Amino acid sequence: MHAVELHDITKRFGTLVANKAVHLTVTRGEVHCLLGENGAGKTTLMKILFGLYQADSGSIRVNEKPALIRRPDDAISLGIGMVHQHFMLVPRLTVTENVIAGSEVSRNGFLDMNAAVEDITKLAERYRLRVAARARVENISVGQQQRVEILKALYRKADILILDEPTAVLTPQETDDLFEIIRRLKSDGKTVIFITHKLRETMAISDRVTVLRDGAVVDTLNTAETTPAELARRMVGRDVLLRVERPPSDIGEPLLAVRDLSVASRFGTAVESISFTVRAGEILGIAGVEGNGQLELEEAIVGLRKVSSGTMTVRGKELGSGPDARRMVGMAHIPSDRLRRGVVPDFSVAWNLILGSQWRSPFSRNGAFSRKQINEHAERVVAQYGVRCGSIEAPVRSLSGGNQQKLVVARELSRKPEVVIACQPTRGVDVGAIEYIHNQLLAMRAAGKAILLISAELDEVRALSDRILVMYEGRIVAERSSDAGESELGLLMAGHQAEAG
Repeated sequence: MHAVELHDITKRFGTLVANKAVHLTVTRGEVHCLLGENGAGKTTLMKILFGLYQADSGSIRVNEKPALIRRPDDAISLGIGMVHQHFMLVPRLTVTENVIAGSEVSRNGFLDMNAAVEDITKLAERYRLRVAARARVENISVGQQQRVEILKALYRKADILILDEPTAVLTPQETDDLFEIIRRLKSDGKTVIFITHKLRETMAISDRVTVLRDGAVVDTLNTAETTPAELARRMVGRDVLLRVERPPSDIGEPLLAVRDLSVASRFGTAVESISFTVRAGEILGIAGVEGNGQLELEEAIVGLRKVSSGTMTVRGKELGSGPDARRMVGMAHIPSDRLRRGVVPDFSVAWNLILGSQWRSPFSRNGAFSRKQINEHAERVVAQYGVRCGSIEAPVRSLSGGNQQKLVVARELSRKPEVVIACQPTRGVDVGAIEYIHNQLLAMRAAGKAILLISAELDEVRALSDRILVMYEGRIVAERSSDAGESELGLLMAGHQAEAG
């Protein structure tokens, strides 16, 4: 029996067609992955099913009956629940208060909290969703918060559960726990639609997988009858090398040194007394679950945030204030948020490729820009780094996410830096762009540059790094070699130093 059938779904946002005549069938009781790069239309499609968006054309059937879903209440009444990538919880409320909000248990017109706690506890025990019903959400881990979101859906009698990029903020151990929860939900007859761009978890958890590219369905496959390489090829339309080779490197003198660095945020101390050195020909990886001080560390190193104490030097020379002082000593920065820090979306490709250098020769002389030099530089860099754009005059917002990121990488690395600060360098890009960016970073390593890699993707850190530092609650809690196991690193990322050895 079909739990969900989407027929000819099309959705436009202005001139952008997010979903193009999509057909999707999900069988009752299966785990069905929607696989595709960021921007492929996966989340848009599921938001239509959940009533957050309205399709411009097409129809929906739920449990083989026509369904008109205009808002989330309609979806919930049909037994559909959705766990969003960014959790929708109130931190100061308890687990129970978050779960029952809008569906409160009452007795004689009064809220019966004890009955609600009992109901939530029984539901959590049934699916082994280990979370305390009376705990405040602000005091529980990210993995437990996700379980609260799942409980919210199950409490509202969801039989069809949509999970949007559910592993994005989880440690490897929390991901394993989530997969066990999904398997229990499936054994209880629930249907799970799992949105992801990660090949390994698709292979690990799904029964079938539908691949989307540019808003359209490429194919639907039985997971047991396909391979990661085949899925990657369907995602991007060509063969992709899924794992880069990291040859031995001649590691030289220290280039970047950070000593006793502390950085404040509006919530207190975000980075506390961190010290490390990155040497020529080395990639130093910093692993950690997002929100443990990585953003503040990044901003401090590249001159976007004041430091509370400590020093930073390049080739023994202490850094001055601001990003321009970093560029002057040969530091490049691939920012964690390309749209906020990496590009000006309404500017052309050519202008974005000179940002930070626009007032320097050869792009500017005597206060006047040289259009000829700017365009020649853009044509050369676009060709060298394979940035796909209709024209160097095209606005950057017209490029795909992967090509926007390649543009940022091209701009920063084309300046021939000595030190590269690469932060979440492959966030939101397809596997083809990941392959390209990884190879560019390894090429810089081979050229004797020092690379600091800050990434929430543990596979990425392990594949590229010569050494790995683990960051937890603003501190460096461990240093490991590149061959450290995923389980050990995952435990360290979660703060379990003793268990990790």
